[in-house]
Amino acid sequence: MTVRAILDSKGHQIQSVEPDAKLSVAIKVLAERKIGAVLAMSKGRIEGILSERDIVRVLGERGAAVLDEPVSAVMTRKVISCKQNDTVGAIMEMMTDGKFRHLPVLDGERVVGLISIGDIVKWRVREYEHEQEALREYIKTA
Repeated sequence: MTVRAILDSKGHQIQSVEPDAKLSVAIKVLAERKIGAVLAMSKGRIEGILSERDIVRVLGERGAAVLDEPVSAVMTRKVISCKQNDTVGAIMEMMTDGKFRHLPVLDGERVVGLISIGDIVKWRVREYEHEQEALREYIKTA
């Protein structure tokens, strides 16, 4: 199975903020959308990614005053991405090895989606359920 199948199922919506937006604004986006990460984008290009983990880390280090700082001061700058034709197995390994939970999906230079480990787990559970149903149907006809 490929990343494209997950995106086609969940949608291609992307939430982003400008890198110079205040951290408090980005946190509000995360809370309102009930998501765990947002891309920091400028002129259609990924500049970084801001996750809940980044926010907790910086709040623990520098306190609440950081809420007035720009996202660019907090975000992860080295963003690992994937392509739509990457396999689910390959991205699961990538996310596990890199210890991150959100992965932008690119088509060339263009961002076409963002998937999370939760999206992958949901997809895998659905796959297993379909396999179990197919096996039950096969057993009934045997």
